[in-house]
Amino acid sequence: MKIGIVGSGFVGATAAYALLMRGIGREIVLVDVNAARAQAEADDLFHAVPFAHALDVRAGEYVDLAGCRVVILTAGVNQQPGETRLQLLERNAAVFRGVVPSVLQHASDAILLVATNPVDVMTHLTARYAAPFGVPAGRVLGSGTTLDTARFRALLGRHLRVDPQHVHAYVLGEHGDSEVLAWSAVGVGGIPLAEYCRETGLEVTDVDRRRIDEGVRRAAYHIIAGKRATYYGIGSALARIVQAILGDQRAILSVCGPQAEVAGVPDVTLSVPHRVGGAGLLGALAVPLDEVEQAQLRASAQVIRAAIAALEGNTQ
Repeated sequence: MKIGIVGSGFVGATAAYALLMRGIGREIVLVDVNAARAQAEADDLFHAVPFAHALDVRAGEYVDLAGCRVVILTAGVNQQPGETRLQLLERNAAVFRGVVPSVLQHASDAILLVATNPVDVMTHLTARYAAPFGVPAGRVLGSGTTLDTARFRALLGRHLRVDPQHVHAYVLGEHGDSEVLAWSAVGVGGIPLAEYCRETGLEVTDVDRRRIDEGVRRAAYHIIAGKRATYYGIGSALARIVQAILGDQRAILSVCGPQAEVAGVPDVTLSVPHRVGGAGLLGALAVPLDEVEQAQLRASAQVIRAAIAALEGNTQ
């Protein structure tokens, strides 16, 4: 099965590497406005094939995306010193106004997976730009808080001394500062967190919660301060989402997709657990939240809705 990646920077190239190492798909095509960069990344990745799985990795142009089941969108511009979030949004919206039609002209049946930040708003825009091509909203999704959820599970698993794959916990809302760690819904191996702690003699104190919250919410800031970009985690998250799509796994993942209403906020795109399969988004799931978390989710939805409204106002 064929996978396209538009944007061959750190995130796009690392996503391709994660796909290759896990043997997901059969062919990967890298497209970038910098054709030399795309070719160099494709060559470097292809040389890893003998050590991994039998995939074909090559660079190409939009026309080479024909037949792709999934196209990952990582293209975009970086925030400049002194630039506001809205100005960054406007520039990335301009990029996507060209990218999305170019992809769909050649890969009209592809599922579009957005990773460009701010991913919630960019996914919302991608669905809008794709609609004239007859693409239903369910075929457009963003990586959302898939990585934040993984961070939450990893840090909590380390604290509880358990494999994080057996920690069931979600980060909801914006992929950003207003995201919501749904502590009230945390379970370990199907056991509620409080009961698990009683059975094992462990505890998660308020101090522990604040430390883990900081580790999740501020992770990107700390990583970027140390090495300028994050890419291993998000590259792996993108590979996992693609695996769920190509295998029609009906996996439960905290991706983002356009929704008519969330927590009382209309027409917004944010992350809640979704069933993800061969057709893309198969349905959102409601996580039982306490009153504080519900209010936090509404506030997060309002942050995204305000960004979308500001962008709409500036582009009309």
